[in-house]
Formats: sequence, structure tokens, C-alpha cells
Amino acid sequence: MATRLFVEHGFVTVTIAEVAVAADVSVNTVYNCFPAKEDLFLDRGKDVIDRLSRWVRGRRAGESAADAVLRELCEAVEGLSTTVGLFEGHADFMKVITEADALRSRLWAIQQESLLGPVTTMRAEAGAAEGDRLADLVAGQLTWVHGTVMGWIGTELAKRRKPEEVSRETLDPIDEMEELLGEKVLTYAVRDA
Repeated sequence: MATRLFVEHGFVTVTIAEVAVAADVSVNTVYNCFPAKEDLFLDRGKDVIDRLSRWVRGRRAGESAADAVLRELCEAVEGLSTTVGLFEGHADFMKVITEADALRSRLWAIQQESLLGPVTTMRAEAGAAEGDRLADLVAGQLTWVHGTVMGWIGTELAKRRKPEEVSRETLDPIDEMEELLGEKVLTYAVRDA
């Protein structure tokens, strides 16, 4: 409901009070659930921040961290998941962000936070020793894959293309990126069978 208001009227224009009225709740209730107006619009920020870590932690027996990330990413793309931006209206959603300094700033903060988690997770999941940089490098590569796919999807949907078309075309770049990843990345942190 709040997203619809922001898309129709702009982020800066819509007030928390208007969102509360539309949702038939009090302003305090809105603030209890969303500490800042930006969190109301970017309500899936925590999911984005933890996504790669969650995928790595949830890898299957015999699966490497990279295999898990590539599999999850392909499943999200093939399934037209909104978590990777594959939805009608993506261009309108992003327009709201580009027109509001506060949202651009919050999105940047979410992106920065999402870079830190995979490093910590990769170190823990691989049992990396202190000073072992390989875990950091692998996490960086997987973050690059994810960010590149998200950027590709966003660019194509900004052209107001159909999510189904973009989904089909996104699988090829994922395969190409997998070919670019080296053996060390592809075989790092394999979960015991």
C-alpha cells in the first residue's frame, strides 16, 4: 500500500500520516514497524543484506559456496522472483528511488552492508584461519556475480521490458560469469557430504 502511494505521488510528497491513514493504522504503529520512512519503501533491505550469506550457509551437501550462489540465483531468475527485481513496475519503483536523495542514500547503505556479510560468512563456513584472504576474495567474486546480475536486470527492466524476457536473457550472462570464475572460487567451501 505504501509503495503504491510512493509510486503514484513520489516519496518526498507522501507523508507517514498518509501511509497510516491508507493502512488504517496509527502513525505510531507505522513507526514501530518501520523506524524511518526509507525503511517503509525499501522494506526488503534486510533480505538483500543477508541474501548471499543465507545462500552460502544453506548450501547442500557436496555443494561449494559458488555453486550454491549460482544455483539460488538461477532459481530466482527462472522463477521471476521479485527478490531479484523481476516484476512489472520495476522501472516505476526505481524512478521513485532516483528522484529521492534519502532513498538513494539508503539504497547505497544497503548495498554496502550487503558486501560485508558474505566475507564474514565465507570465513566462518570455510573455517578460514586469521589472515587467510582467500575467503575474502571468494566472497568478493560471488558478490560481483550477484551485483552484476542485479544490475543487468535493473538496466533491462528500466527499458520497460517484460520480466519474462529479461529472465530468459539473464541466464546466459550467469553462465558466462560462471565460466569466468576460477577453479579456486568454484571449489571453495564445499559442504561435507
